Amino acid sequence: MVSLRMQAEGWEENVKEFEELVASSGGYAVGLVTGSKKAPEARFFLSLGKLDEVALLRLEKSADLIILNHNLSASQERNLEEHLKCKVLDRNGLILEIFAQRARTHEGKLQVELAQLKHLSTRLIRGWTHLERQKGGIGLRGPGETQLESDRRLVRARIASVRNKLLKIRQQRSLGRQSRCKSNALTISLVGYTNVGKSTIFNNLTKSGVYAADKLFATLDPTMRRGKVKGIRNTVFSDTVGFIRQLPHSLIEAFQGTLEEICGAALLLHVLDASAADVELMKDSVDSVLEEIGADNIRALIVYNKVDLLDHCPCRIDRDGDGNPVAVWVSAETGDGMDLLANAISECVEYDSLIGKLSLPPALASLRAELYNCGAVTKESIDNQGVSLVDVKMNSIEYARVSKRFKEFADIFTVAS
Repeated sequence: MVSLRMQAEGWEENVKEFEELVASSGGYAVGLVTGSKKAPEARFFLSLGKLDEVALLRLEKSADLIILNHNLSASQERNLEEHLKCKVLDRNGLILEIFAQRARTHEGKLQVELAQLKHLSTRLIRGWTHLERQKGGIGLRGPGETQLESDRRLVRARIASVRNKLLKIRQQRSLGRQSRCKSNALTISLVGYTNVGKSTIFNNLTKSGVYAADKLFATLDPTMRRGKVKGIRNTVFSDTVGFIRQLPHSLIEAFQGTLEEICGAALLLHVLDASAADVELMKDSVDSVLEEIGADNIRALIVYNKVDLLDHCPCRIDRDGDGNPVAVWVSAETGDGMDLLANAISECVEYDSLIGKLSLPPALASLRAELYNCGAVTKESIDNQGVSLVDVKMNSIEYARVSKRFKEFADIFTVAS
């Protein structure tokens, strides 16, 4: 394993995370080379002195794989393999390998395959030019299609095929979101760095038993479950794939359909490992991915998990100057503080609530029925003309949905002062 601290990155390399990635892939580390550089070398990424150190260690340990905790260009990877006489894997390739091992559902496997194909397309080399087709184009002159060109064509065709399959799945997911919207379901998504305890919190909130383990990328496929939160009639929680710093862009594109579940949420639970030394850097990494997928404008509640690993850190709710919850400290493993989290979620939804009055004539009986169906009616009286005078309390998500279905709703809804 090779890990360098690149001064230009502004992040001191987390060697422990690198070791966990290697272990998660099923590899066994026999040695570690670390160092510091201002900028990578163009040919090998490593300096010649560090390259000799890696080569010597490989021979001493009889290693058959070199993994770098950095992203390499295709030429750098090839040059390293030729010089070191063994397989070389960069950080992106390592993460893709883990994802390929963990994918279980049809969608997950397609997403990983798309990311792998895009990664492979940049690494096809001109190693089969001697296998030129004997016939060319019109007139049968000149060499035909080389093996490299054939491989590229096959990869492009497979990428197109996988993308079409994922597009159909995304359309199915879109129908599912529309169905949840029509049923007045409030979606809450759990997001955060990998291995911070999202799935354990998800199981606590939904009383379910999805797979949760103390390892990186234990969850790849999104899971939706209904949960009960005080004051919210219909709530759906979404457990999503964990993020990591320098998350490969090919994975972000491949998992776009899955990440759309985050963009459609009414509230995000941003889970952090309170015991981690670089917790703020982890938060910044997740925030950058949320910004990239367009989910940075969704209201988020910070959840500091694993307080049981800290000394003298009680479970609590942190509030802003207006008394609104901004962070909750819990231990999903022991269950401590989960009641506080449920209360904070309820308060966050209540914070966005709109209170107002409506005058509904008999012609708008369907709108009245819809308001009752979503539990928004708090009081009702009927005047002598048969007009229903209705007091309404609803969150902003329900308001937007009802306004879209009933065009006259926004015009007659009077917000209480």
